[in-house]
Amino acid sequence: MLHVGLDVGSTTAKMVAVDRAGNIVYQSYRRHLSDVKSTVLGLLSDIRRRFPAVSVTMNISGSAGLSLAKHIDFPFIQEVIACTQAVERFIPETDVVIELGGEDAKIIYFRGGIEQRMNSACAGGTGAFIDQIASLLQTDAEGLNKLASVHETIYPIASRCGVFAKTDVQPLLNEGARKEDIAASIFQSVVNQTISGLACGRPIRGKVAFLGGPLTFLSGLRERFIETLGLTEEETIFPEHAQYFVAIGSAFNSASAYLNDKEAAVQLDDIFRQVNRLDFKASSARENDPLPPLFEGAADLDAFRQRHRQASALRGSLASYRGPCYLGIDAGSTTTKIVLIGQNDEILYTFYGSNQGNPLQSVINGMKDLYREIPLEAMIVRSAVTGYGEGLIKAALKIDTGEIETVAHYKAAVKFRPDVDFILDIGGQDM
Repeated sequence: MLHVGLDVGSTTAKMVAVDRAGNIVYQSYRRHLSDVKSTVLGLLSDIRRRFPAVSVTMNISGSAGLSLAKHIDFPFIQEVIACTQAVERFIPETDVVIELGGEDAKIIYFRGGIEQRMNSACAGGTGAFIDQIASLLQTDAEGLNKLASVHETIYPIASRCGVFAKTDVQPLLNEGARKEDIAASIFQSVVNQTISGLACGRPIRGKVAFLGGPLTFLSGLRERFIETLGLTEEETIFPEHAQYFVAIGSAFNSASAYLNDKEAAVQLDDIFRQVNRLDFKASSARENDPLPPLFEGAADLDAFRQRHRQASALRGSLASYRGPCYLGIDAGSTTTKIVLIGQNDEILYTFYGSNQGNPLQSVINGMKDLYREIPLEAMIVRSAVTGYGEGLIKAALKIDTGEIETVAHYKAAVKFRPDVDFILDIGGQDM
């Protein structure tokens, strides 16, 4: 007999099994990459190989576990409750718990009565938030942690929303800030969001336990919490199995339920078959009305394309061009655009590429590509730069002039429509 706890969060699935004596005999932590069914089947297969023909009780928890529990008709326990039960069992000396997950954050106070606080639906300041900002720096959460370990400066970065955070981070990158400093600043923003958004002025004192995947695997994030809260070593608790506490609480909750209902136990093989029969796509389609298609058919799509081709710019051949030409660089928040035009305003060359966290290098790459193609008889006689990275690129590459991007938009628009009075532009992080 095993008692199983399955915590299916927004980004990961955790499974824990305990025996009759309360010993943890199995644990596994996996990213499900939005494929919950395959991940859960993999966990069940793994435990089935280790404990063949075993009967189990099981409780399910987590944001993605609610739907699973509903479909296979198994008990569901709210994750804050499951976490609280595990804390009271394994680290009863805890005064406050701070737990970060893929898309949620929790603070649980244990003194003066249990008080549980959890963020809303927004994932700002959580594990998914860290993943998103890490991708902006062309790394992952582990790489972000390594960068933060050698930081020198902390910048203010918004963490209520990943979009707002990127709006803060992108200009720092465009201005040449060190990635190491940005990484540590991201961790600090998570700390600020957790404390201000959940503690809301209530002091975090006494012995503080740090739980959840991000706080287990990211030492730099833990250090920012400890420094900000002013905790001593005696006040800091990093328990074993910290990333499994919700699953552990779920497992022990199922064990308690078994004491009152012996029929709660089922064969593990039966659970596997139930999950294997699930069709999440079909059930989702039944529960949600699909949106109409953007285009009714090929003719509708062709008409759309023809309508937008009417404003196409004149093109010329760079290879055969002779004479003066003019360079324009748009160092945007996330991408680099380079255009070379001739004497008759014809476009001779274009470049479009991702900044990949290094806008200066992106422009250099584009310019190298241009220099490989431009003939000796074509001369760049004037250059201009616009966009978020205008100041950096102008100084680094000695560009002749800088222009405000809205003015640059207007000057291009009047070439196509002299009486233009409205321009809509959607960029990497502005409109």
